[in-house]
Amino acid sequence: MKQLFLLLLLFLSPALAPAQDMRQDTYCNPLNIDYTYMIYNSDKDISYRSGADPAVVRFRGEYYMFVTRSNGYWHSKDLLNWDFITPKNWYPQGSNAPAAHNYKDSVLYVTGDPSGSMSILYSDDPQRGEWKATPAILHNLQDPDLFIDDDGRAYMFWGSSNVYPIRGVELDKNHRFLPKGEVKELFSLDMPRHGWERFGENHSDTVLGGYIEGPWLTKHNGRYYMQYGAPGTEFNVYADGVYVADHPMGPYTYQKHNPVSYKPGGYMNGAGHGSTVQGPGGAYWHFASMALSINVNWERRLCMFPAGFDKDGIMYVDTRFGDYPRYAPAVPGKRGRFRGWMLLSYRKPVTASAVKGGLGPAALTDELTKTFWLAEANDERQWVMIDLENPARVCAVQVNYHDYRSDMYGRIPGLRHRYVIEGSTDGETWNTLVDRKSSYKDTPNDYVELETPATVRYVRYRNIDVPTPNLAISELRVFGLGFGKAPRRPGKLTLDRHADRRDITIRWEPVKGAQGYNVLWGIAPDKLYSSWMVYDGTELLMKSLTTDQDYYFAVEAFNENGVSLPSEPQYVE
Repeated sequence: MKQLFLLLLLFLSPALAPAQDMRQDTYCNPLNIDYTYMIYNSDKDISYRSGADPAVVRFRGEYYMFVTRSNGYWHSKDLLNWDFITPKNWYPQGSNAPAAHNYKDSVLYVTGDPSGSMSILYSDDPQRGEWKATPAILHNLQDPDLFIDDDGRAYMFWGSSNVYPIRGVELDKNHRFLPKGEVKELFSLDMPRHGWERFGENHSDTVLGGYIEGPWLTKHNGRYYMQYGAPGTEFNVYADGVYVADHPMGPYTYQKHNPVSYKPGGYMNGAGHGSTVQGPGGAYWHFASMALSINVNWERRLCMFPAGFDKDGIMYVDTRFGDYPRYAPAVPGKRGRFRGWMLLSYRKPVTASAVKGGLGPAALTDELTKTFWLAEANDERQWVMIDLENPARVCAVQVNYHDYRSDMYGRIPGLRHRYVIEGSTDGETWNTLVDRKSSYKDTPNDYVELETPATVRYVRYRNIDVPTPNLAISELRVFGLGFGKAPRRPGKLTLDRHADRRDITIRWEPVKGAQGYNVLWGIAPDKLYSSWMVYDGTELLMKSLTTDQDYYFAVEAFNENGVSLPSEPQYVE
């Protein structure tokens, strides 16, 4: 009966008709924008794209995103499709950890000179790229955040250090934004108490102190939520925490649920130094930085997660399945929700036209950011093919290119990625799933949702041309649903909180047929806001707890066919 069902699916499937990629109701992290090539390491002939420290604001019903040293900024009407704007007047080397603030939908303010001494720029027409500078210089600012309250009082917050705290000062908006009053220290890292603030990959560094940086203030229901990044942008555990106050200048209290934005597991890691904005329909979204750290430590990408505030005023960011497809911000009733499409390509066999330097195609399905396939050339003869091993319903694909000896620096017009993705049921007859032969888009992390899902077993990428001298791809990810059963619900967990209460070991029994697990935790059974994706394992050492906070934990299993119910939440003191 099962075989008959599969045959009917194959027969009735629209897969064998050419699929189009016009509709985009979903998105997938990292964000697919035309990242700027950095000049940080040009003296060493190291070329790489990067985007970090996003400041996203709504202005007159549309959105603007300012990103570290990008030589301009991006504009969007829906938080999904972004177009780059080259401004007429701007910081010569781009803004660094920029701040942006929309004042009453009349003036947009930006600041972030890499020197740390900066004017505040302002514009009432950011789409035209016309900016003016206030005739005053603010000094010794790193990672600034400009905030103008509803009463018109202005404040500047800043900090990027493993020594100094987040600081703030009131500014005189009507007198060239000059400081008004004394500088106040607001809060510092508290690593002996907050495990997630410890430095290193998986918070493993016991010598160096973490960095506190990137303040961003959000006002919600009359309260002030000061977000900040820690412990280091190059690590999988880079995250955003939050303190809460009744006044912009404090005093600030550490929120019980922390960090609020945290994505240490899965393919793309990191969710720190971000900003929070209200998108379509008034829903909150948190933008942040993700780590690549292949060519250099500061090689990064951007991410976007749904966020919000619960009935108790707790701020949260949803990073569960954070690098799988989600509904786009403009989709009513579903915005930000996990789409339910699973990863079909994980650890599946891959063959390639050719390999250079021993960098083989198995890297394309290993869900490891730092591995990549290097093709023999950048031309139309190059291809890779994934065998999904069983027919599956393919709904979307993501091609993550890698900058291997790219030899490009700054903003370069006219870059584009041209390729075709094909599907087959037998490995012999192929039909087009994604057609980028004539594309004029620069898409370094191209995510494409198929307008018509395709039932196929084999997925093939055929190269046409990419802008880099070498064709290198970090990951070719295929999303959809298999025709089997989702895994069963995991049983009871074993929780071992260590003598160092920042650390805990979570263990669970393996679930037959599971591809991986999400460890969920939070400060109450109905507040399991944090998650950590684990492939192939049944144990996790987590070093991110707060010493004087109790927690609840649960685990859910997933595979190509779906997601189980989570286990019953279990309490640990």
